Amino acid sequence: MRPGGNATGFLLFEYGVSGKWPELLKHIAPGLKRAAVLRDPTIPAGIGQFAIIQSVSPSQDVDVIPISVVDAAEIERSIATFADSPNGGLILTASALSIEHRDLVIALAARYKLPAVYWDREGVVVGGLMAYGPDVLDQYRRAASYVDRILKGEKPADLPV
Repeated sequence: MRPGGNATGFLLFEYGVSGKWPELLKHIAPGLKRAAVLRDPTIPAGIGQFAIIQSVSPSQDVDVIPISVVDAAEIERSIATFADSPNGGLILTASALSIEHRDLVIALAARYKLPAVYWDREGVVVGGLMAYGPDVLDQYRRAASYVDRILKGEKPADLPV
């Protein structure tokens, strides 16, 4: 990118969105005191999203507990243990592993009657309670239109962000 130019692209992991998840859980479960945050700790997005959630959770009076989404058996054990105490909820953050284990998390949330918020609409489509995040399919559609415009001769720097 040249100085003064535009950056063109789409963003899947805007960390500020993560700060809304504890607030949304509190709205649907006002007695909520704890949230298990299911995230992939091996990628920057998992670390960044958890950091934002951690920074806003005191303002919601919610303690957050990280749970790794790397292994299905560990997810099941961790959520079962978490569900033993009252006033809890789940937050499923964005990652490839959260997509892989989404159905398991949704089933466990239902089994243990835990309110849960998911990072994308698909979490709700397949049975989750609520979602707040980007429309991934819309981003693909918009990206295709940008590619089309570039292939027709527009300069990427001239495209709106």
